[in-house]
Amino acid sequence: LLCARKLSALRGAAGVLAQCAGAALASAAACAALPDDTGLVTRVSAVGTAGTALAWETFATFQLALAAFAATEHAIPQAGLALGSSVAAGALAAGPFSGGSMNPARSLGPAIVTGVWDDHWVSWGHPRTPSESPG
Repeated sequence: LLCARKLSALRGAAGVLAQCAGAALASAAACAALPDDTGLVTRVSAVGTAGTALAWETFATFQLALAAFAATEHAIPQAGLALGSSVAAGALAAGPFSGGSMNPARSLGPAIVTGVWDDHWVSWGHPRTPSESPG
């Protein structure tokens, strides 16, 4: 949204901070409620390398961003179905390699709470989707 000039730099920065804080708080709540917190962390799997995980995360995030831009550009009743299908497709495609996060804040929260930072840079190596920004 920043690149498309649909969001100011200040709102963009506030959105990033809000997402990261929310992810950390949600992860802390999940760790308190769940007996095993290792499932919260997105990791590069043994199936591939960090480069493979980055490529799949980039692809999954791009197709989600494309769906989000298309859904917001044309107000259609099926927008929720399109976005949900895009998230499911991204998670199924990238999941075996990187956990299918598609949102750096989603990966940051569990990393902060659990202290597991293995290949965490993969989550920040891809662009953010429009659905990850406020407003």
